[in-house]
Amino acid sequence: MGKIVSCGNHGERIRSDCHVTIELSDVKGLDIQLKSKVKSLYGDAIIAQTKEIINFFDIQNAKIQINDTGALPYVIAARIEAAIKLLIETDKEFLPDFHSDLKTPETTPRDRHRVSRLYIPGNSPGLLINAGLHHPDGIILDLEDAVAPDKKHEARFLVRNALRAVNFYGAERMVRINQIPAGLQDLDFIIPHHVNLVLIPKCETAEQIKQVNERIGIISIKHNLTQKVWLMPIIESANGVMNVEVIAGAAHNIVAMAIGLEDLTADLGIQRTHEATETFFARSMVVMACKASGIQPIDSVFSDIADMEALKENALNSKALGFVGMGCIHPRQIKVIHEAFAPAIEEIEKAKKIVIAFEYAQSLGIGVVALGTKMIDPPVVKRAHHTIELAIEMDRLDKNWRELQ
Repeated sequence: MGKIVSCGNHGERIRSDCHVTIELSDVKGLDIQLKSKVKSLYGDAIIAQTKEIINFFDIQNAKIQINDTGALPYVIAARIEAAIKLLIETDKEFLPDFHSDLKTPETTPRDRHRVSRLYIPGNSPGLLINAGLHHPDGIILDLEDAVAPDKKHEARFLVRNALRAVNFYGAERMVRINQIPAGLQDLDFIIPHHVNLVLIPKCETAEQIKQVNERIGIISIKHNLTQKVWLMPIIESANGVMNVEVIAGAAHNIVAMAIGLEDLTADLGIQRTHEATETFFARSMVVMACKASGIQPIDSVFSDIADMEALKENALNSKALGFVGMGCIHPRQIKVIHEAFAPAIEEIEKAKKIVIAFEYAQSLGIGVVALGTKMIDPPVVKRAHHTIELAIEMDRLDKNWRELQ
C-alpha cells in the first residue's frame, strides 16, 4: 500500500466543498470512487475533471476517493491538486480559467473607498460563493487566523483558484497572508492571479514590508506582471503600535493600515470591551500615522455578530476618531458599518457649500475665499470633495447634485 493523502472538508454541515483522498497504486490505471448527492447530474463531469487533472500531473496509477457536497469545478481542482502535491514534487499548476470579468487585470484606485472589508476563511468555499452579493468594499480571503495550521497547504490552492474563478461583484480582491516569514510563501499563490491588495498581519517593522515587496517583485518579473499590488499592514501588538509611523511610510504601495484589537489586547494582557476605551491610545496612534503618511486608517473587526446596536456605536466612535472603515466577520455587519460611516446630512450640506463657494471664487479669479466667518483653504476643500464622493457612492447624494441646487 502506498502513501495516502487527503485534502478538503467533509461532514454533515459542509456545503460546496469536497474531500479528496488519493493513494498511488501499483495496480494499472485510475480507480475513481465518487460519492455525491448530485452524482446523477454531475457525476460524469466530476469524474472527467478528475481524470484530466490526474493525467495533467502525469500520474498513471492511483486510487481516488471523492466525497462531494456540491463543490464547484475550481474547488474540486484545488482539492485534487493540493493532494497531489503532497504525494509528488512538481512545479506544474492546474489553473482554472479566469472569470470573464478578469480577462484584463486591473489595479484598483489607490484611494478607493474601503469602508467595509469582509473576511472569508480561506479554506471554506461555501462562504465565498456569494460573498460579493453582500456588496462589501473588499473581500478578504484569509489564509492566517481563519485557517487551521494543518489546512494551510490546501487553503493556498483554494484561494488561488478562487481569485481566478470567482465573481467578486466589484469588491476589491484582498488576501490576508500568514505572518511573515511564513506569509512570503503565500505570495506565490496569489500575486500572479489578480489580487488587488495584500494584508500583512502582526506587522511590527518596516523590514517585514520590505520582504513582502521584494518577494512581490521577484514574482512579478517571473510572470511578467504589470499590475500594482497594494499593501495593508495590520497592527496587532505593542511593538507594532510603537512603530506605526515607520510602518505607515515604509513603501509607496501601502494604501491603508489596519489595527487588530483581538491580538493587540491579548498582547497587552487586557480584556477587549465594546466601548474600546482600553485601546483608545493605540487606535489614535494608527489614525495619526496614517493621516501623516496620506494612507487610510482602518479599524478592527467587531467580534460580536449578534449585537448590531453595539456595532453601530462602535462604528460611529471609530469614524469620530478618524478611521475610514472597519472589518467585518459576518455579512450582516456590512450594512450597519456603511450606514455609520456614511456622511451625515449636515456633513453633506456643509461640503456642498464649501465646494460651491470655492468654485465660485475660482471663477472670479479669487485665491482666498471665506464661508461665513471661516476661511476655506485647500485641505478643507479636499475633505469636502471626499465627503461628496463618498455620499454619492453610498447613495446619500445624487451625482447631479449641482444641477439640483
